[in-house]
Amino acid sequence: MTSRRVAITGLGAVTPVGNDAATTWDSLVAGRSGVGPITNFDAETFPVKIAGTVKGFDLVDRLSDHRHLTRRLSRSGSFGVAAALEAIEDAAFDEGDYEPGERGISMGAGVGRPDLQELVEMSYTIKSSDGHVLALQSPASVLLRDQNVPVKSMALLGGFEGPTVSVSTACSASAHALGEAFRRIQEGDAKVMLAGGYDALTTWFDVIGFGLLGALTKDYPDEPERASRPFDAERSGFVVGEGAVVAILEELESAQARGAHIYAELVGYGSSMNAYRMTDPPPDGGGVTLAMQNTLDDAGADPAEVDYVVAHGTSTPGNDICETTAIKQVFGDHAYELAISSPKSMTGHLTCAAGALNVLVGARAIQDGIVPPTINLEHPDPKLDLDYVPHEARRLDVDSVLVNSFAFGGTNACLLLRCLETS
Repeated sequence: MTSRRVAITGLGAVTPVGNDAATTWDSLVAGRSGVGPITNFDAETFPVKIAGTVKGFDLVDRLSDHRHLTRRLSRSGSFGVAAALEAIEDAAFDEGDYEPGERGISMGAGVGRPDLQELVEMSYTIKSSDGHVLALQSPASVLLRDQNVPVKSMALLGGFEGPTVSVSTACSASAHALGEAFRRIQEGDAKVMLAGGYDALTTWFDVIGFGLLGALTKDYPDEPERASRPFDAERSGFVVGEGAVVAILEELESAQARGAHIYAELVGYGSSMNAYRMTDPPPDGGGVTLAMQNTLDDAGADPAEVDYVVAHGTSTPGNDICETTAIKQVFGDHAYELAISSPKSMTGHLTCAAGALNVLVGARAIQDGIVPPTINLEHPDPKLDLDYVPHEARRLDVDSVLVNSFAFGGTNACLLLRCLETS
């Protein structure tokens, strides 16, 4: 069976640095941080008081005739639906271009959890004056924590009735979701896939949980924009973030036939499992090396043709060592010629949406010929001696981009993007 080629034709985003894809990209190129004091809850007594949060967002204004859907959407789900609507609009295919059954969805997200107040309310009931038992929590509130409700909303709003994939692999979820969407189109199961991820682990529960694991930095509470420091010698943990990034993947031949704008071609996908510690990546590269190599092999690509790596780059001591080691193993001497940068230095870690953000960065780098910086890289680490594009964006002809995305639990996913003109 002939493998179909896949193009990226639409992008949408809601992130700590912008409530749409264009603003997000412009902010990243400018080196603008979206990390600040936590505003989702009172963090005054918490050891960690900062996060990358979305600002000034309101889904209601974007839904016009479907505002009722917002009652069943969580904070993260609202981000996801908004990013999906933007990606669909950006792709600009007409209703008649594809049948509903040819349009599928593949989304990465976490499974929602009730917070402490909701658990208390679920535990108690009250009686009305006529003796009826009243629950303090509506039974429908469970929908706010259902991973598939936002996907259902996207399907309804966009007329997507084809293959549906819902992925929950923590921080690599959206990269896995994009990879699985890539496969669905390659294999002819769909002609269009809405793919990406959304998350909002900026609750008190998640901040406490990641804090207890020792994963979050406690540094720079008064200068939060300096806290996320991928590849810096003084990095001490990641900054939790929130948001959504969604792309439209489309069968290349069909996209070209309708005259679509094509950001890049998606040409390779690889994944692996570290089978190491639950929260720590292997210092020798482990499964990260395998995922990167599998991606290049899947694309039939020579490592020397890659110009740019959009790094997972979390700002944790272990991840940045592991990723750098893996890059050296896969690319050899060419590793020192690569541009490498981490958007998390500006957004914090968008967890289930992080991989999709890296795909947006890779696609726009190809289109615009510019690589965003890694900010806050002020103290070189002698163990990390590659080119991480410190401080300022760099003009660069980018033909091929490797996108990295790794997760707690050891799941890894990588994608390879290529300029269509050089494919």
